[in-house]
Amino acid sequence: MLTIKILGSGCSNCKRLEALARKVAGDLGVEAEFEKVTDFNEIMKWPILSTPGLVVNDKLVSSGRIPSEKEIAEWLKSAA
Repeated sequence: MLTIKILGSGCSNCKRLEALARKVAGDLGVEAEFEKVTDFNEIMKWPILSTPGLVVNDKLVSSGRIPSEKEIAEWLKSAA
């Protein structure tokens, strides 16, 4: 099972990223546990300059933008 974290304050982009990651995981049939990280101190533990951030299995794969479905699918496949 993959662990996927969405780093951000809960803004609209953070919500869009979470929805997109959930969709891609579902489309791939990948079992994943999702966690929203909204605590600023916790977010600052990751090397990101802007949110939203996407972490797959404790590896930061994206920050400051909403990646494409194809990018997310590649990250999930390589982590699975």
